[in-house]
Amino acid sequence: MGQYMIEGGNRLYGSVRVQGAKNSALPILAATVAVGVPCVIHNCPDLTDIDSTVKILKSLGCEVHRSVGSVSVDSSHISSNCISDTLMREMRSSIIFLGALISGTGEAVMTAPGGCDIGLRPIDLHLTAMQKLGIRVTEEHGQIRCSCQKVRGNKITLSFPSVGATENIILASVKASGVTTIINAAREPEIVDLAMFLNSCGARISGAGDSTIVIEGVERLHSVQYAIMPDRIVACTYMAAAAVTSSSIIIDEVIPSHLVPVFSCFEQTGCRIETAGNKIRITSPQRLRAPETIRTMPYPGFPTDCQAIMMSVASVADGITLINENIFENRFKHVAELNRMGADIRVHDKVAVVNGVSRLQGTRVHSTDLRAGAALVLAGLCADGVTTVDSICYIDRGYDSLAKNLSSMGAKIKRKD
Repeated sequence: MGQYMIEGGNRLYGSVRVQGAKNSALPILAATVAVGVPCVIHNCPDLTDIDSTVKILKSLGCEVHRSVGSVSVDSSHISSNCISDTLMREMRSSIIFLGALISGTGEAVMTAPGGCDIGLRPIDLHLTAMQKLGIRVTEEHGQIRCSCQKVRGNKITLSFPSVGATENIILASVKASGVTTIINAAREPEIVDLAMFLNSCGARISGAGDSTIVIEGVERLHSVQYAIMPDRIVACTYMAAAAVTSSSIIIDEVIPSHLVPVFSCFEQTGCRIETAGNKIRITSPQRLRAPETIRTMPYPGFPTDCQAIMMSVASVADGITLINENIFENRFKHVAELNRMGADIRVHDKVAVVNGVSRLQGTRVHSTDLRAGAALVLAGLCADGVTTVDSICYIDRGYDSLAKNLSSMGAKIKRKD
């Protein structure tokens, strides 16, 4: 499973480059199935979730080649529209192939997806939306089968601005007959990135980034080369690493506007943030102040993926922070592990009360999901002694060369497989 060994108490310095966004790369790679011709995706991070996506693409009959930072996909000779249960269980994002396969082959057969255990993430929004597009949906013995000779554009109102459902509707309707309008669509930057990729292939998508998205169906799409946007969650993680170690670093290859929802939390802690082009400099004070309240919300609110990360920051800040998790009901598993390190955190239903302490103590802790693992690494960076973070396979799902990048800035962290 692998582990990180971290010797805490070392300040960071220098700069770090942010990888391509996992949550953009996965749907865009899936979208190549809908495109139906060769595409090259650049700035693609080296992650186990990317490995899983490539496995799915190959299982469908796509020709896939990987080089450093790039993935080429030729989906012009797809031989299957069925994804095995084993591949579906590897990651939650596998559900995005539903809409892509509908556009690419007219049929999709799969089971419910797996992924990090952070709470219920029902796919009923996805299936209901497919039905509104004229797609026949049947479920039997855990298998989902969707089929349609021609997708028909329609107006779809989402009860919740689900990122995955928004992406699936876009992918399913990109070659539809007529116009599809998504009301209460997700507004995350990753939605914009997917739309920009598809538009560069000849799609007609407008409104991405707003709550209403309009997709005018086209007959066919064409080949492109496209670069994935930077990962805003990884950028937040490096900002947090600077904060907990009283450091000043430069984070390169970012889009600062994507990080506005987290800037205010860092500024409340006393961190100074300077932006210039695609760079951010964050400078942390000797002693952090506790941000009063953090509420996770759909974009442009505070991202749920940054909740565990900011909890590690609040754990060593002066004062009390209330963290309200409004997206997933099972996303406080890291609390017990942080408390093992000397943090003072209590959970009441959806709210975690974090009473900042002056120091954490290194010990052996266990990753329970991707962002929880990152939070424990951050705690280890500022803890006394040595911290061992187990089950870093979860961290590998979303962070490319995390230990190497932190080490390049002065952290004492080693990976043991």
